[in-house]
Amino acid sequence: MSIQIGEPPRADGSPRGIALFALGFRPFFLFAGISAVVLLSLWLLMWQGKIAPGGYFNHMQWHAHEMLFGYTASVIAGFLLTAVRNWTGLAVPIKGKLAALAMIWLLARLLMFVPIVPGFVVALVDLAFFPLVGASLFRPLWYGQNKVNRYFLLLFAAMTFANLLFHLDALGIAPGMWQRGSYFMLDTVLLTLLLVAGRVMPFFTEKAVVGSSPKNIPWVERAGFVLVILLAFGQLFQPLGVVAGGVALALALLQVVRLAGWYHAGIWRIPVLLILYAGYTWLVIGLALRGLSSFIQVSPNLGIHGLTVGAVGVITLGMMSRVALGHTGRDINTTLLTNLAFLLLNIGAVLRVLLPLVLPGQYTIWVNIGGGLWVLAFALFVIVYLPILIRPRIDGRPG
Repeated sequence: MSIQIGEPPRADGSPRGIALFALGFRPFFLFAGISAVVLLSLWLLMWQGKIAPGGYFNHMQWHAHEMLFGYTASVIAGFLLTAVRNWTGLAVPIKGKLAALAMIWLLARLLMFVPIVPGFVVALVDLAFFPLVGASLFRPLWYGQNKVNRYFLLLFAAMTFANLLFHLDALGIAPGMWQRGSYFMLDTVLLTLLLVAGRVMPFFTEKAVVGSSPKNIPWVERAGFVLVILLAFGQLFQPLGVVAGGVALALALLQVVRLAGWYHAGIWRIPVLLILYAGYTWLVIGLALRGLSSFIQVSPNLGIHGLTVGAVGVITLGMMSRVALGHTGRDINTTLLTNLAFLLLNIGAVLRVLLPLVLPGQYTIWVNIGGGLWVLAFALFVIVYLPILIRPRIDGRPG
């Protein structure tokens, strides 16, 4: 769907029409925002015992699966279905093909709550998503000039493998494997974040902050990718073991060095950039807590949520906010409501991850309030960005 030729513009001069499937970020960022609200709201009700899960997964499996393969997968798909065109100059799926991918993602979310649907059908539909996204991007990723882009195809394969572990467990074929699948998926997401952050954060910083000169240090880049791969396989074969714990601590220290190479004090004046640095700081905190849990009495749950609520949640909210503005022809300046969403999400992460360390007796309170702040933050995102994501670019260009 796109703007109709000859349709008169609005009073402010912007084009009319619906452009939801004009480029990948539009449907998938919208679905991500809505799913962040719906999935967490349902999870809080399940956790409080007020509703039961759909039956395909139990409540813990469903929560882990949907935050990774529902919300996070939608953000990753939307970002790459947009960024790959910029990186390579080659075509990516739009219109009907893009709509089909979005409907596969949505159908997989819904089928888990339809008890008459056979489990193998749920599994096949859900497992199809990343292979279809990879197939749709194969040509630009493989034939583009930058050969590093080919690694994203391997990441799609790794995410599909992690998803398979969930479904083998749910189908009774390999009981107990869902947790390994969740760790492997999270580590694959972290590897994706490292790849993308190394490209966009120095670029965004240099463009936005006068006098900045962010740098990627080659040995830090190489070592970071090696360590996160070791972490993924360490967790796969010995979840929360001392090897994975040691790797997580080393990776946390390495990310401090990486972040220092990008940092400039000017980021504090630019909320849409500061949010990315806040998310990357949560990456360090989450890795540190995850590593420490292998050696001292720190709940592994806190490190996992430092990486999911903190790093993944904060970085993806910031990225969606920035990408949606830039790719709709708008100035990259966030509104008061968007900045409030940034603040609420970070406060929620503090409540969910850090306060249980010092006040563990109120754990239930921290989970409920932290979850509520997540829901509110993403509800604000949807309110602000719904019209931006469904309307054509304000400059009349395609995309």
